[in-house]
Amino acid sequence: METVTRVTPKDNFHLELQFSTGETRLFDARPYLDRGAFKKLQDPALFKQAYVAFDTVCWPGNLDIAPETLYDRSVAIEFCHT
Repeated sequence: METVTRVTPKDNFHLELQFSTGETRLFDARPYLDRGAFKKLQDPALFKQAYVAFDTVCWPGNLDIAPETLYDRSVAIEFCHT
């Protein structure tokens, strides 16, 4: 199973994620922000406090998203090498 090794919160409630596979992917968290405890993440200041723990992305207040969800519902980011 892919695990998250790095997270960088981006504007518009997106997360740039590095996975144990070496892949960098972009996850759009907006569809989750109207659900239960995730409503707290509508606060941009709280959303930007994302950190990696237990192989996934977590936030203060015991919020997290399963790593398989983050992987399956994210898109690959291609980097240009010059």
